[in-house]
Order: sequence, then C-alpha cells, then structure tokens
Amino acid sequence: MKDPNAKLADWLERSGWSRGELGRRVKTMAAEWGHPHVCSDTSSVRRWVALGEAPRHPVPAILADLFSARFGYRVTTDDLGLGESPDIDRALTYNSSFAVTVEAVAELGRADVDRRAFLVGAPFAAVAAVGPSRDWLLNALDQQPEPGRHVRLEDVASVKNMFSAFQEMDIFQGGGSGRLALAAYMNEHVYPLLRRTNSEEVRHALCQATAEQVYLLGWMAFDNGEHGTAQRYLVQALRFAEESKDPALGAHVLAGMADQATLLGHPEEGRRLAQSGRQGLGRTESNACLADLWTLEARALAVLGDKPATVKAITNAERAFGKVDPQREPEWAKFIDPAYLGGEWANAFRDIDEPEHAEEHARASIAHARKQNRARRGAMSHAALAVTHLQRRDLEAAHSAGVRTLDLARRVKSSRSVEAVQDLQRRMIPFGQHPLVADFNERARVLKAA
Repeated sequence: MKDPNAKLADWLERSGWSRGELGRRVKTMAAEWGHPHVCSDTSSVRRWVALGEAPRHPVPAILADLFSARFGYRVTTDDLGLGESPDIDRALTYNSSFAVTVEAVAELGRADVDRRAFLVGAPFAAVAAVGPSRDWLLNALDQQPEPGRHVRLEDVASVKNMFSAFQEMDIFQGGGSGRLALAAYMNEHVYPLLRRTNSEEVRHALCQATAEQVYLLGWMAFDNGEHGTAQRYLVQALRFAEESKDPALGAHVLAGMADQATLLGHPEEGRRLAQSGRQGLGRTESNACLADLWTLEARALAVLGDKPATVKAITNAERAFGKVDPQREPEWAKFIDPAYLGGEWANAFRDIDEPEHAEEHARASIAHARKQNRARRGAMSHAALAVTHLQRRDLEAAHSAGVRTLDLARRVKSSRSVEAVQDLQRRMIPFGQHPLVADFNERARVLKAA
C-alpha cells in the first residue's frame, strides 16, 4: 500500500472543497477537455488522497488547473504530489476556453522561469500556426474566470507601464536580457489578475495588456534563439489579443509569427501569416502595423525568389509608413521605425540580389540606429551592408562593415546578432584563405566564445 498523498490532502483542505465536489469538478473539466471517459467521484478522490494512488492522464493536469484557478496562482502537478508532468505543447493550441488559455500560459511561464530542460529544447512547429491564425479571425470566447476580487483599471495601467520598461530593455539590450524577469513578473502579478471576474471594459483592457506582455516574452525568446518557447508564447499572445477586441494587436502578433516562420526556413508560412494579419487588420488605424506586415511579407517573398512581388510589397510598406501618425500608434508599435524597417528592407533586397537598393536601406537604418544608440539593430543592418559589399566582390568594404557588426553585437544579448555574424562568415567562404577572411573569423570566434 502506498503512503497517503499529504500534499494533495493539504491543497484539498485549503480549497474548502469536499472530496465529492473535487471529483465532480474534475469530471466536468475532463469532459470540456475531450475526455468524457473520466468519471471521478468521492471514491476516486479518496484513493488519490488517502491511498496515494496516482490518477491517470489527464487528471493530474486537470487537478493542477483547478487548484490554480481556486488560489489565483499557478499550482503544478509537482506541488500536488503527483510528479512533474507539464504539458507545454498545449501552449501551441489556440483554445476557445479562456480559463484553459490562462492556465496554459501560466504553466509555460513557470517552466520558463525555472528554465526547465524540456522547454528550452522545445522545437518550433511550422504547422502549429495554421489553426491560431485562422481562429483569431473567427473565434469568440466561451468561459469566464473564477469569481474573486475585481481588477481595477489602475491595476491594468500598472501592467502597461511595466510593458514600456521591458520593451526598452529588449530594444537596447537584446532579448536575452530581462526576459526571465518579465516572465517572473507575469507569473506573480498578471496571470492572477486574469483569474478574477471583471467588467467587460476592464477585461478587455487587461487582456490587451497581457497580450502585449506575452508577445514581448515570445519576441525576447525569439531574439535569444529559443524558438520553441517563442512560438508557444506567440500563440497565446494571439489568443489574448482576440479577447482584448484589438485587431491591430492581433495583427502585430501575427507579424511576429510571420517573422519567425520565415527566419526558420518556412517562407510560405511566413507569407501566409503576414497576409492573415493584413486581412484581420482591415480598416483599423495602425499604419505602423500595416507597414510591418507588408515588410514581413516582402521578406518572405524575397526568400521565395519572387522579385517583382518583393518590390511591390516594399513599396506598399513605404506607402503605409508614410501615413503613420506616432501620436495615434500604440506603445508596442514604437519599434516600427526607419531603423527597423530600413534594416528589413535591406535584407529583402539582399535576398533578391539587389545590392544597390539593399545598401541604400542598410545605410539609412544604420544612421537611425546610431542616433538612438540601438546596438542590436545597428549590428544587423551593418551585417546587411557587409553582404551588399560581398555581392559586389568588395571584400575590404565587407570586412570593415563586418567588424562594426561584431563591435555592436558584443553590446547586446541577442542570438540574432550572432546569427548575422555567422551568416557573414558563410558568405565569405568563396574568398578562401584571404587574410581579411581569417581576421574576421578570428574576431567572430572571440564573440561566439563570450
């Protein structure tokens, strides 16, 4: 006979639920999850608690969600004495249930803060974006959070203020700086607010603030090369954006998903995600977001080798950005500026072998990034500039721009900056054992070893 599960007994006592009530709640939630065969009752709970019997999948995860909702913070299966069995892949699912969405992102956040190995090694799944991008356009929510103390608009304002601080950290220091602090802040202060019952106005505002923060978590993970983690955050950010009733914010999340898909070798998916974002954006007033979506579509088209469509998409992006009124744009659109767009346009022209246009946009991006002291953007745009020189067989100029890339990349914690350096190294291979190539490789070795 196994020992009683003292941990589960303690949580059950603190909840105020009887064994029968817990059994009924598990049965109800199991049916919602698509497991009608789970028929828990008073006897089932007695076996779990008094006899230490381990319930079968998916009951441990359901118990964790039930107690999390009851207490307002994330309770894990390990906390309940049921071992560690997190289901991080449910963060890839665009769930119609708001309660399940909250627990999925809270579970992801706790695993992220604890740096669990199974999350760090989580792969990127290209097909996982198909459902979310479709459902964002179509779905409505069906559940409300647990009753509790109401959230005030002042609470939401505090969350939004924190977004500004963490966004600045990402822009100037890279995605590897501050993400775990942001994840911990979300776990401690934001996800508990989502479990309370609120007025429609507060609910929309809170979900908007949450979507912004969860997107930023995904973007920081993306910039740090943790693509499986990033994808899971972005899917859940899209879900919260839907609940916020803010089409521009949802389109912004799809832009991030498009960027990631193209970067990881799935340009067709990247193009489709960018197009979905434009369709959902509709008549919403966010020309900055529209410019970003056209830009990311251009990046995907360039990788696909469609030169005319790439040029047309960049032209549309320039036209949209020309209509931007900074005073009317949301805080999250702050990064969509000449430094960012110029760098992305340079990369698109680079990929369709148009070095003259690529150089023009790279230099414009570099100038703006230098004024703002943005090392990450400066590094990536200098890398784009170096490639234009390589495309014209000017190794000396490419080496000079490449060294500047290295100098800037050292200032930030960003895997994308390092990947830009690695891309330059690959593009220098045709120049053989030239002394400038050897010098650049040695400098790059020092960067990658740091």
